[in-house]
Amino acid sequence: MPTTLPTGSAAEFSLAASGGAAENLSGFSAWTVTVMETLGPIGVGFMVFLDNIFPPIPSELVLPLAGFTSSQGQMNIVWAIVFATVGSLVGAVLLWALGRWIGIERIARIAVKMPLVDVDDVHRTVDWFDKHGDKAVFFGRMIPIFRSLISIPAGMRSMRLPKFVLLTTAGSAIWNTVLVVAGFFLGENWSIVETYAGYFQKLVIVAVAACVVVWIVLKVRKHRRRRAAGLDDSSPEVIEPGEFDT
Repeated sequence: MPTTLPTGSAAEFSLAASGGAAENLSGFSAWTVTVMETLGPIGVGFMVFLDNIFPPIPSELVLPLAGFTSSQGQMNIVWAIVFATVGSLVGAVLLWALGRWIGIERIARIAVKMPLVDVDDVHRTVDWFDKHGDKAVFFGRMIPIFRSLISIPAGMRSMRLPKFVLLTTAGSAIWNTVLVVAGFFLGENWSIVETYAGYFQKLVIVAVAACVVVWIVLKVRKHRRRRAAGLDDSSPEVIEPGEFDT
């Protein structure tokens, strides 16, 4: 089975595998299935790990392809789900460690220097995560974009690693199982899963963009009211050491 990528078009290439699941696929899909056929469930875990630390590789594509590969008899579906969840967890823990290393105070000092952001905004965000962080980590594993990002604030707020591992594993296992099983039963129509998951991702992006626009409008109005009332917004705000200690 050839595994060397062609040097021609990066967008369209075919990795034919005699009798393999990648035979009628092309591009990134063919390469992904070839990795899975070559490495088995470990390949699934590797691709999902990459999805966690490099979001442009979408799990909405990788996981249904794992189910499709399993449906062709190239891999056991249970092990595919297990290793997908392990890959999710390893990537999430690395991002949690990154957040722990960065720390909330360092990010807060950068945030308050940005236009429209003040110390109260940072405190409200931190307070929200302190109250809802467990649910955010669990459900965030099933939401595009947030799936990877949610690990960083968990690390910043020093969420205990055992709790983080438990919540991440549970949320990832649900998401992985749904997409892998769907790809398994759809077989060659696995792309239906990717299509509808793509709609979900677009909906999330639109919702986030709408929230950002609303937040900006409200903050601009607030600052205008303060200036009209003669209140000074020009003095720089300072984050004190230990300000976010619990």
